[in-house]
Amino acid sequence: MLGSGFVHRAPPIRSGRPGPRSSGDVEGCAGFGPDTGGPLAQTRQRQRTRSRDDDAPIIPILARKVREVEQKAQKGKLGPTNRTKFQVIALLMREERARVKADTEVSDSARAELLKRLDGIAQILAKTAARDTSLIALLEPDASISTVAQRFRRDWLLESGAELSPDELIITREPEAKPELSENQVIPASVRSRQLANPFLAPDFSKPVAPVMPVRRLANWELLGPLFKSFEVGSGGQAASMELPEAPRVDRLSPRGLELMKHQARFIESAREGHRTFLLADEPGLGKTAQSVLAASVAGAYPLLAIVPNVVKMNWAREVERWTPHRRATVIHGDGDTLDAFADVVIVNYDVLDRHMAWLSTLGFKGMVVDEAHFIKNLQSQRSKNVLALADRIRRAAPGGDPLLLALTGTPLINDVDDFRAIWKFLGWIEGDRPSPELLGKLEETGLTPADPGFYSAARQAVIDLGIVRRRKVDVAADLPAKRIADLPVELDDELGRSVRAAERELGNRLAGRFRALVEARHLRVGDLDEEQRDQFIRAVASAELEESKSTKSGENVFTMVRRIGQAKAGLAADYAAQLARSVGKVVFFAKHIDVMDQAEAAFAARELRTVSLRGDQTALQRQAAIDAFNNDPEVAVAVCSLTAAGVGVNLQAASNVVLAELSWTAAEQTQAIDRVHRIGQDEPVTAWRIIAAHTIDARIAELIDSKQGLAARALDGSDVEPGSADSVQLDALQHLLRQALDGAL
Repeated sequence: MLGSGFVHRAPPIRSGRPGPRSSGDVEGCAGFGPDTGGPLAQTRQRQRTRSRDDDAPIIPILARKVREVEQKAQKGKLGPTNRTKFQVIALLMREERARVKADTEVSDSARAELLKRLDGIAQILAKTAARDTSLIALLEPDASISTVAQRFRRDWLLESGAELSPDELIITREPEAKPELSENQVIPASVRSRQLANPFLAPDFSKPVAPVMPVRRLANWELLGPLFKSFEVGSGGQAASMELPEAPRVDRLSPRGLELMKHQARFIESAREGHRTFLLADEPGLGKTAQSVLAASVAGAYPLLAIVPNVVKMNWAREVERWTPHRRATVIHGDGDTLDAFADVVIVNYDVLDRHMAWLSTLGFKGMVVDEAHFIKNLQSQRSKNVLALADRIRRAAPGGDPLLLALTGTPLINDVDDFRAIWKFLGWIEGDRPSPELLGKLEETGLTPADPGFYSAARQAVIDLGIVRRRKVDVAADLPAKRIADLPVELDDELGRSVRAAERELGNRLAGRFRALVEARHLRVGDLDEEQRDQFIRAVASAELEESKSTKSGENVFTMVRRIGQAKAGLAADYAAQLARSVGKVVFFAKHIDVMDQAEAAFAARELRTVSLRGDQTALQRQAAIDAFNNDPEVAVAVCSLTAAGVGVNLQAASNVVLAELSWTAAEQTQAIDRVHRIGQDEPVTAWRIIAAHTIDARIAELIDSKQGLAARALDGSDVEPGSADSVQLDALQHLLRQALDGAL
């Protein structure tokens, strides 16, 4: 049994026993069998179907629903509604299987027949999950059961004639997941002093409660799915950015020696005029930190809580001091022994947030910023639960009842439009599986439902008006120099390079063997498969291999192979970066694996080039010292950086050349890395040099990364481009290897 509160009470056994089994498809119901001839034969077939379904009237309903979901999956990735149907079909199928096995009133032959039909449904579910591997997460034991899923279950069981208890007829809203407080909760001494100085926060009733529009037209609609879909299909060529006021003619906010750009001033003016929730999704490098610091100032949102990646928390403290020198910032390190709880801005990184949850909501914060907000996209992660719980407490307890909430990310969409979900929850735009009253009111005002053609563009705009701000560099920073990505293919001619190609052949041949075994298990022949069948089997084999690769610690798989390619390229990439450093100046060198970074640093040292390193195991102070040395010390030639640890929030604009020694698994990660250099303040054209191992899977991965750029362009920038495959780069790469092996190209 998956989830909680999802108990299936079996429908009552009716009179009669199953009739003979037809020779049709595995379901044998709902029109899935062969052509049965004339009207008399069809009437007899319907009679046999009715008789056979008496013991399990839910089965034909599940058979019909699973076919509907399968047909949708064949046309592309499933939307939220059909994903929910997939989950409910699987749950009811498992419960029905358990009921049939335990039912003593059903004959052995009838039981075998019913189980065979349920196996047919399971087979279609498995084939659908092979097309979209993200569906597998819905079958996990801890997968949440939404109210929409509860509603589907109730309606389908009622359609089957099941007798449901009064409790089952009532749909209850799923409670919000609360974070579990870690055992190492701490309360710093300065926090105790702050609490003693202000033992309670007086309620503030000054903010009038806005009237809530009654929900009539949309009361029975499932709306989150259409809202997410509206960002895929409803752009109409328009960027996802709310209307902002004009910038003041005179900049009265910037301290002496600093100046706001027009796009920054317009955002801050919106906060000054009273807007309080923002998804600030400007492209990386357009000064989101400065905008949020000054927005808090004009909104009077002090004390302010900023939750940021570890790599940027010292820079955040500097930005507060730089743009608002009259305000004090404090940074939480470890247990918070150096914390100043009386400061205006409290900065904490995601990694230590869990041990400070007990007191963070007690300081009366009037604002909260989540930097690199895509870090919380996984709603099941403890990190996401902590952030959302804090936001909820601050929203309810903030003096005035209207805190400033800012989600900052230049790459809010990594793999799917559903990545919006956690950010919208943080901002209070959705509650559970429903839009917030404010958003629901805006949707009611449109006078449309998801069945109306104009709903999607209107719904998209309603969400944008709640506070999405997205500006591109090309539109707002005309003086920012150009950026280009140049691919440098390299030949891996040494022993390591030959081992890489051998490993590719080994993996491809293993996948091909699994492919042939799977086809033969279905009593088919490889040569008889049509293109669609071939693609289905290829995807199923690649999906199984990917899941196995994620859980295994040894053996050759796509992850170890890519790592080996990185090791083989390390020396060549370092050699090219050294040439750049000698000829054009400072270089930022990005790699994904520590051993590749180690190889590169050894190569630079052999060439007497000074380097700094940015890695995940450094403290914030060590990392900031390395950044300062790179930007300010002319003797430091190269910054050797981890793609994951230094790919966000770091300013390395002293360089204008980036070398990507290893490729990322996501387009967003690559963009973030390059934009550590291509940002406001950069005076020179920026070039990112991707080192690509020719004639290997590395070249295919580069192509796949480029094809993934369409998601954000379509959803956020209004570009009329195809978003490309919804599969991950890893899954697409494995399918590519398998096709090569089957075609004899490896």
